[in-house]
Order: sequence, then C-alpha cells, then structure tokens
Amino acid sequence: MADLNLKAEHKLFNGKLGFYSHLSSCCNGEMRFSVYQPPQTKSQNVPILYFLSGLTCTEENFMVKAGAQRFAAKYGLMLVVPDTSPRNTGIPGEDEEWDIGTGAGFYVDATQKPWVTHYQMYSYVVRELPQLIAANFPGESSRQSIFGHSMGGHGALVCALRNPQQYKSVSAFAPIVAPTHSSWGEKILSRYLGEDREKWRAYDASELIRLEKFHSPILIDQGTTDEFLAQQLLPTLFEQACEQVNQPLTLRYQEGYDHSYYFINTFIEDHIRHHAIALLG
Repeated sequence: MADLNLKAEHKLFNGKLGFYSHLSSCCNGEMRFSVYQPPQTKSQNVPILYFLSGLTCTEENFMVKAGAQRFAAKYGLMLVVPDTSPRNTGIPGEDEEWDIGTGAGFYVDATQKPWVTHYQMYSYVVRELPQLIAANFPGESSRQSIFGHSMGGHGALVCALRNPQQYKSVSAFAPIVAPTHSSWGEKILSRYLGEDREKWRAYDASELIRLEKFHSPILIDQGTTDEFLAQQLLPTLFEQACEQVNQPLTLRYQEGYDHSYYFINTFIEDHIRHHAIALLG
C-alpha cells in the first residue's frame, strides 16, 4: 500500500482489522488510523463508515471497545477510525492538558499559533483521509457516512453538516452539540481559533443546522447519567435548532447510561443499522 505503514493486523468476523500510520500533509507529520475490512471486501468494494473518537482516545479505542466489527461484517461496511489529534509534534505544552493538544484535536482546522502548523483535523478527516482510503482500500467513495462519540460526535455532526454531499448519513453518541455554549468548547475554540466567536460558529452543530438542514434523519443517543450532560453536551440546544428548521432528529435519552464505551457498545448496532440503511439503500 503506497505511503502507508501497516503497524498491526488481526482477523475477526472473517474480515481484517489493520492499524496504519502515514505522513500527513494536512497535519504536517505522522498520523495514525485503523480500518476494519468486512469479509465482503474479498469480492467487492463496500461503503465506508467513519467513526470519530472522543477526548484522550486514539485510533484503537473504538475498535477494541465498541463491538462494532460484528455488525460491520453483518451489513458489509468498512469502518475507518482516525486518531484524535497529531502526536509528538514538538509543540510546547501539547501534552500538559487532557482537553487541549494531544488527543484533543476537536476536529477543527486551527488558525492560532502554535497549533496552526499541525492541528488541521477537519481537513484531515474530510479531505486527506478519504483520499488515502480511496487509493488504498476496497471502499466505495461515493457511499460514505460518519458518526462519533463526545468530541467525535461534535466532529461527525460538523463534518456532515458542512459537507452534506459527501456523507449519506450521520449519527452520534453523547455529542458536544453546542460548543460555543460550553466551557469545553469555549476553551478549545478560543485556543485553536482565536477570540473571534463568530469564527467558532463554523464548528458548532447547533449553529450549522440553522443554516442548512441535513438531507437525512440524524440519530443521537444520550445517556441520562452522563456526567457531562448538563454542562458540556447540551443536546436540548441542538434539538431546539432542529425543530426550528424541521430537521428530522431522533434524540434518544437512554436511562441510566453514562459517557463510557459500555454505553456505546450497548447501542452500536442501532447506529450501524442507521448507516447501513442510508448506504445500502
């Protein structure tokens, strides 16, 4: 595979899971990602489903903890999971705070020093990584969807709402849907994008949905005992924004579930099925 370094490979559910690294032009250094190829890829190209992980995660967490490969094999979908940020860039302080820098790229294109030289995660997810997947794996680039968790749920919604022609469907687990109204969002967006709050709106799903409805229903699952629900995630703001523009939204509050991968594992098949319906027609 051109330009790719295979780090590890495993067989499961008659498909194969690979972990890769490559030199990224967007992020100006090494980036990592994982790909699950379902057994259907032995005879045909298949639709591609991207998953964006949350704060502190890597390209490995979802593949190990979510239980998604069983259902990707069932429906014949390729799973692609990028890392959550560049790593080992040499930026001073990149490892000092858990919610900024390493493991916390927030899926934005940074404009502020020192982050601007490496932290271009939005462009990496919507442009560079799909081009790399198309060139090296048996996926159908004309049939792509995206979902994510927490910070990655924010990223999935933003990527889909800003690029509706690229993604057939979108869903999220416990996403940060209104970062301009949360302390997480205010900290991260100000550091990566500067103090002009008007520029933050391009990375706020609750603002974006008001500009243009998404072409298909959105699915969100949210645990009721999630410790970040009230102060950081703010799903009611997104629900209200969707109501204003008549955007079809299924927002499910799951009683007793928290913010963890146990929650994701419980409802992962519903999300895989949601995307399979859109991708497979």
